[in-house]
Amino acid sequence: MVTGGCAVTLGFLPSSSVSLCQSVAPNQVEHHVVFRLGNLLVCSWMDKTNDLRRKLFFLFIVTFICICFITVRTPWTYSSTPSPRGPPKTCPFLISEETITPLNNTRHLLVSAYMDHRVNGLDIRIIGIFRRDSIQPLYCRFCCAGYLSSTTTPATILQHSDNFGFPFVTTDVMCQIPQKCSATHVTLQTQPESFIVPNQIWLPLRNKKTDGGEEEKKFDFTVCISNLFGDYNNVLQFAQSLEMYRLLGVDRVVIYNTSCGPELDRLLHGYSQEGFVEMVPWPIDQHLKPSPGWLFSEHGGDLHYYGQLTTLNECIYRSMERSRYVLLNDIDEIIMPYQHNDLKALMKTLQEQHPKTGVFQIENHIFPKKHFDPTGRFRLPQWRNVPGVNILEHIYRENPKRNIYHPYKMIVQPRMVEQTSVHELLKTFGPVYRVPLEVCRIIHVRVALQGALKQEELNVDKRLWDFYDKMIPNVDKALRRAGLLSEEPQNWTYAQRNTSAA
Repeated sequence: MVTGGCAVTLGFLPSSSVSLCQSVAPNQVEHHVVFRLGNLLVCSWMDKTNDLRRKLFFLFIVTFICICFITVRTPWTYSSTPSPRGPPKTCPFLISEETITPLNNTRHLLVSAYMDHRVNGLDIRIIGIFRRDSIQPLYCRFCCAGYLSSTTTPATILQHSDNFGFPFVTTDVMCQIPQKCSATHVTLQTQPESFIVPNQIWLPLRNKKTDGGEEEKKFDFTVCISNLFGDYNNVLQFAQSLEMYRLLGVDRVVIYNTSCGPELDRLLHGYSQEGFVEMVPWPIDQHLKPSPGWLFSEHGGDLHYYGQLTTLNECIYRSMERSRYVLLNDIDEIIMPYQHNDLKALMKTLQEQHPKTGVFQIENHIFPKKHFDPTGRFRLPQWRNVPGVNILEHIYRENPKRNIYHPYKMIVQPRMVEQTSVHELLKTFGPVYRVPLEVCRIIHVRVALQGALKQEELNVDKRLWDFYDKMIPNVDKALRRAGLLSEEPQNWTYAQRNTSAA
């Protein structure tokens, strides 16, 4: 290709160079392309005879080829302006569906979060299990009806005083909700950053008040069974206790379950389906090495009795806005009125006598399971192959030794409780009343506490027999539903079996 007849060469080019206006061979070295096209442009500009259109045409050609050359020689680099690092507009992202949730960047575990305005200046209480030697400052961040709070609030960390020497202890984390925040979820951070990490776990806030204020209690009485572990399978006593609770006026039984035997699991499944039992999974053994005992120096492990103290406290808050009273006792214990037919009549009398009291302590009385009713009146054939203790056969009661520590269990108004241990309250908002044993006591069928006592040294107590006519058929129904009865119960009157034994 010849450009306008121009035949000028530059003196500084090597002799092997071609003239500026000569055509370029296809196999010419690549890096001369832009340079020569630039010279063509200069040559074109020097040519006085070329009109403006030709100059514009060559300018376009040169520009196009330069762009193509740079594109081929240089790889594309994709870049974007980074988004400002700050809080996302919506929340929450990851909501915990577990009953035990590890807290990021700590050795602590979180259980549940509740609205709680009873402590001045604080609005929510997070129940957790914290490593006592690893407590660090924490900060609460809230999800405010779908939008993330712009700031965090410092947390108040309250370890419960009862730890029995174990490394981990039940702990309350309390925070204030920011103004103009209709909080629905909360999370804890170890730093007061203005942003949230992507994998942060959120807990839903429970016990929220409705627009109409406090709701009417759904239940009168809830029993909190702290936890089952070690493949517990005392089926018959469990069924008898549950049916006695029902006859005494209990509406709901909350059970924290780490593990239980297969027969008991079938029994509890039936009670759960009908709504009388609320089963709460408690996989504490997946997170810690729980202890089967109450004293660290004797039993070792990370946590007292598979987290018994944590579950009792959690159950109180779980029941706070839906139950008038909560009974804190074990499954082999029955809080039994001795002057009233049921718990409702008992508590009506006690509250009239002690209107400002929210905690009622009930004395524990042990019925040793090694001593039996000699008549065998309630040694029923249909229960022969059901695993567990038959509480109707144990009518002999120990006298408590009050010169040593003697345990009590409790009936509480949950809104008057802040922290509880097993046998007494750690923090309460009202007085405590110890109920006289002639009014109410615990029937506790278990291994003898005073094993040296002979049967004639014990007290005969047949209070359970006052309920046998309703309790036995109800137990049979529950066992049959679980497929645990080997035969149909006989159509007979239990009182006729041995009327002289009554």
